[in-house]
Amino acid sequence: MIGFTSTAGQLAPGKSTQGIGLQLYRLDHKKLAQDNDRSFDPKAIRYQPSKKVTAYLSGSLAWGQEPSRQGPLADQDGPAVPGPPPGIMFDDFHYTGRDDPALAANGWMARTESGGPGIHGTYNANATSFPADQSAMGGQALQLQASTDGASSHTRQAELSTKAPVFFTGTLAARVFFTDKPAKGSDGDHVNHAFNTISASGQSPKYSELDYEYQPNGGWGATGPKMDVVSWRSTKQGDRDTRAVSRPLAGWHLLMITATGDEVTYLIDGKKVFTSRGKSAPKERMKIQFSSWFIDLPFTGPRTWDMRVNWVYARDGKIMSAAEVKEAVDGLYASGINHVQSMPKD
Repeated sequence: MIGFTSTAGQLAPGKSTQGIGLQLYRLDHKKLAQDNDRSFDPKAIRYQPSKKVTAYLSGSLAWGQEPSRQGPLADQDGPAVPGPPPGIMFDDFHYTGRDDPALAANGWMARTESGGPGIHGTYNANATSFPADQSAMGGQALQLQASTDGASSHTRQAELSTKAPVFFTGTLAARVFFTDKPAKGSDGDHVNHAFNTISASGQSPKYSELDYEYQPNGGWGATGPKMDVVSWRSTKQGDRDTRAVSRPLAGWHLLMITATGDEVTYLIDGKKVFTSRGKSAPKERMKIQFSSWFIDLPFTGPRTWDMRVNWVYARDGKIMSAAEVKEAVDGLYASGINHVQSMPKD
């Protein structure tokens, strides 16, 4: 069932919402059998009226024919599911693939443009996928895959980001899976698995960037495994506050950023690892990004690195604990909500 709360506005007489796309799919992406679906009509290859699809206005049947209902619950209506409050962003990455129309409709973009970070000119949308994952809540996750044979011409890096700025102050959290070894090939790469927020323009006078960067083999002359947490004051090299968390982080972890107008705190699995203050606090709303990329290419031979993201959650202007984030996300999963975007656009 699809429904609309009062915040959706009003549809004037004679007007149309245009097409509303809905998708049902298996997590293993095998073809669905539709023959026993009541509203399925193999002859309907274009939009046309169907009395087997029902519509309701204020709970009353306004269009179509309901299927017969039998059993003890036939005369009972299910409880109304309240809409999410304003100032929330959530996604559990239940998409069929990077070409799923819902991915773009929900504000996400798989990167193809050149430039940094990492090996320039190697970001590839095909390095982003949404495989089934039994260790993930809901059984599916976003996968970002970095692969190379040591030559830049045969290197692929991955990045998925929101198309528009989303997060400013409040709480941002994601459940992320890191690996300390490649999925295929030889170990030893200086690979960077990142979760960060960043201003839409590097030329912005209010430039803001908040980073988690996990390097299982280290990078930039430092040994690994380590997680760099970084609050940038500007795009100038070194103009930042940073701390390295030197320990292995293979497996699933809850990464959180809480931000106010003058303070940013980074938490891993609910434990504070770093707080920056002053000019490195965010000054404007930022895009959310997940990426997997190579700092350099130190040797030859094929290898592949995987990073996965189960879900992302943000609450505008409210500082939350890890327990509060978990409760909110559990509630969204329990309600069957895959995506919410009610964050301010200022």
